[in-house]
Amino acid sequence: MNPKAVTAAQMFGRLDPTTGDWTDGIFAVLWRKGTKAKNAKTWILLDGPVDAIWIENLNTVLDDNKLLTLANGDRIPMTPEMKAVFEPENLSNASPATVSRM
Repeated sequence: MNPKAVTAAQMFGRLDPTTGDWTDGIFAVLWRKGTKAKNAKTWILLDGPVDAIWIENLNTVLDDNKLLTLANGDRIPMTPEMKAVFEPENLSNASPATVSRM
């Protein structure tokens, strides 16, 4: 998926301010499916420019915790069978901390 082709809410999820209901975004849905795919390899490919806004939401995935932390408080662990692949053209907009995690 190209993270710049969707908004952060479409990618990770959003909380409805009226009802308080949470709706998972595209990446969150793929991540949850990957954790449920027992003994199956799951690769999630992020192909597009690295943007400080969306990559910050993946900090907990990129660090040693390997957890996707969503705005609703859900913490979804990365399984040993899951891989996240980043294929950016460049890292000019990435912070040094993000580059060191990749």
